[in-house]
Amino acid sequence: MGANMNGFFLLRIVFLLVITVSMKVANSSNIIHSEGMSIKLEKVAEGFGVPWGLAVLSPNKLLVTERGGLIRLHYMDTSRTITLKNTPRVMSEGQGGMLDVALPPDYLSSGWIFFTYVKDIKGEGVTVLARAKLEIDRFIDWQELLVTRSAASTDYHFGSRVTFDEKGHVYFGVGDRGERPNAQNLMNHAGSIMRLNLDGTIPDDNPFNKNVSSNKPAIKTALALPEIWSYGHRNPQGMAYDFENKRLWSNEHGPRGGDEINLILPASNYGWPVISYGKEYWGPVSVGEGTQRKGMSQPTKVYIPSIAPGSLLLYSSNTMSGWKGNLLAGALKLKHINRIVLDSDGKVTKEERLLEDMDERIRALTQSPEGWVYFSTDSGTVYRLRPLN
Repeated sequence: MGANMNGFFLLRIVFLLVITVSMKVANSSNIIHSEGMSIKLEKVAEGFGVPWGLAVLSPNKLLVTERGGLIRLHYMDTSRTITLKNTPRVMSEGQGGMLDVALPPDYLSSGWIFFTYVKDIKGEGVTVLARAKLEIDRFIDWQELLVTRSAASTDYHFGSRVTFDEKGHVYFGVGDRGERPNAQNLMNHAGSIMRLNLDGTIPDDNPFNKNVSSNKPAIKTALALPEIWSYGHRNPQGMAYDFENKRLWSNEHGPRGGDEINLILPASNYGWPVISYGKEYWGPVSVGEGTQRKGMSQPTKVYIPSIAPGSLLLYSSNTMSGWKGNLLAGALKLKHINRIVLDSDGKVTKEERLLEDMDERIRALTQSPEGWVYFSTDSGTVYRLRPLN
């Protein structure tokens, strides 16, 4: 009896030790270390469809777009989520649906919230930039600012992230819609990044605006659409503006290999599909005529193999000071947050891959006023990263 009891107590002690160690491992997995910082990973909400876009409206309110078409408001203090009313009908097929949501710099005074989504026009999907205001549990004053010329029978490569600069402009991108020549055709919006005033009008200094002043003549062709800021893009799904250095960044999906981060300049041609660092899906054959061509811009960074970048954030806060000025991208295929360190000239000096152990497709990223990073996963969960102390 005594030996049996001793054995029972020994097994109990071993069991408790295993549980304690497991708990420590589980707790430690919620802490990441980067640039000398200890950063806590916290689950904010779950149970969404594919949460494509995020916007922090206040310390308590998080706006989440679902690709299936819903827009949801999550109250972080009570963990309550409501579905908002008076949203547009979207074409939710393939990669299309309700896409990004973004707050302009004047959000607190204007109340405008910007969206991109896919609209059905005669059975084909087009990417739309719109804005609206939120009134308690519903949207009011929906305005479609640009229904792009990007119709195609395919259900992929719609883009589309939204960002803003300090001069009252909004930028968003549209993919080539799976029809490669679109990206070199300035008579449609597919494969391009657009720039508009916040009210949807076309800025006078857009490079293809035919109404520019005489000292800034229009560039290239009179047939180019005046909303276009840059072109030659395959499928830009991340966009971020660096207010300190006044730089516009975008990342985009390559084919098999060849994902890119690009510094976006007006009227620049980023080469797709004439040049690319990726291969064809059907074999180890380069896309186009090579990786370089005169008159076509080179990427700041290329990913081989592809990480499938689904978003882009320029971290601008002192809260996690080791990340200030860094680009953060959500990776869908290789399932991590990709952190890129840039020097003063915008050149890449370092790359770090965070949260690979989560094994989650990371879709959207946003920064809160506190300097916390919120991100979503395709499994329907929203997390945040904030300093441990």
